[in-house]
Amino acid sequence: MIRGVTTSIDVTGPAPLETAPAPLEMRPRVGLSLFWRTFFLLSLLLIGSIVAWLQTFRALEFEPRAVQTAQQIASLVNLSRAALVHSDAIARVSLIKTLADQEGVRIAPREPSDKFAGFDSGALDSRIVDELVTRLGPDTVLAASVNGEEGLWVGFKIDADRYWMLMDKARFNRVGGKTWLIWLVTAAVLSLAGAALIARLINRPLKQLSFAASRVRDGDFDASRLDEKAVTSEIREVNIGFNRMAQQLAKIEQDRAVMLAGISHDLRTPLARLRLETEMSVADADAREHMAADIDQLDAIIDKFLDYARPDHAELKPVLLNDVIEACLYAVQDQGDMRINLDVSKGLYVLADEVELARVISNLLENARRYGKTPETGIAIVDIAAKSRNEWVLLKVRDHGMGVAPEALPNLIKPFFRGDAARTAATGAGLGLAIVDKTVQRMGGIFALANTTSGGLAAHIKLQKPKASSNGTEVEPDRAEAVTH
Repeated sequence: MIRGVTTSIDVTGPAPLETAPAPLEMRPRVGLSLFWRTFFLLSLLLIGSIVAWLQTFRALEFEPRAVQTAQQIASLVNLSRAALVHSDAIARVSLIKTLADQEGVRIAPREPSDKFAGFDSGALDSRIVDELVTRLGPDTVLAASVNGEEGLWVGFKIDADRYWMLMDKARFNRVGGKTWLIWLVTAAVLSLAGAALIARLINRPLKQLSFAASRVRDGDFDASRLDEKAVTSEIREVNIGFNRMAQQLAKIEQDRAVMLAGISHDLRTPLARLRLETEMSVADADAREHMAADIDQLDAIIDKFLDYARPDHAELKPVLLNDVIEACLYAVQDQGDMRINLDVSKGLYVLADEVELARVISNLLENARRYGKTPETGIAIVDIAAKSRNEWVLLKVRDHGMGVAPEALPNLIKPFFRGDAARTAATGAGLGLAIVDKTVQRMGGIFALANTTSGGLAAHIKLQKPKASSNGTEVEPDRAEAVTH
């Protein structure tokens, strides 16, 4: 133990904050939620059904109606032509007048000087046109207007004479058009709305189960109860099973807390007696000091076990990161084998538990002091840097020691794992970094370790920033929202 040496805290030399390694980056999730996947599948099914229905309609209704309409127009033309052919001149004039008055059909001579315009594309179905030409002959002319007068004009011949027959467009009901399009769009919109409603009803129990599971994960067993009277039998059985599981976990958590309290009491009482006996009975000062150190180490190991077994629950609130770091540095200022370089932006707030965050930083500093000393000087040079990025605050604690083997990095946060000799020279329970990782997760953050390119080990912590209210002040977001990341 080094005594009488003051820690040098260098706040003038900034330590650049390196980009956090890949595990700290929030990777975008690929894929759709279950609601949207169900919605899209139902939409495809409904749209496919509408298309199939439309094709069936065209085959069974559209074609027959088009042929029937053409037959009616052709029959009217043929009947009118036959009546005119078999009537004398006086009767023909009377017949033309009767058709105009009673049937709304006007027959007029077709002059070479007549100016007529055909139907626009789509105004008259091609199937009807083909059927009329087939029934009335190749010389048949169809026009939308003659000499500026609009209507359904059909040009035909009686012997060598040519005539126009004008019919009301109301006689011709075009199949399809805007009416059918409006109905199809309406049906599609109603179908999609129904698909969204069905998908929501189907996925609601799963969403409730997901929320309850997240509450159990955070240790809030009371808020994780599901409805055991659901209408669907399968969902009811799942909810009952989940509730029973949550009750058992709550009981186990309660038993664990009682057991830990008992262990803490039962172990510390004999340790206190041993410490007293050592101080009073051991005459050799060196032996007494070593025995006291062993007892202190046992007491510290008990603290580590209790910290690691702490329930997964943290009260999150806005915490000023600068104050927490300064408090942790004040606690280690008497450690003469450390030198700390600080580069932390002013006014950085994070969403955390202040006590837990201080424990995390203290553990990292102690880990760097024990295992991150520079081989040449025997002093642990620690860089602490923090900066804001989007909705997160990135904190880095880095030493300049020998680092660790790359294959050992993922194992450092596992309980009781020991690294190489350079990092396990001091005694301990092997729980320090595991406690850090677990505590950061409790606060809704991300923790990762990485070797730096210039040597040493860097601990990267990613914590959420508190949301700001409308007046710009920091507010505490809902805890359930804070730990979902």
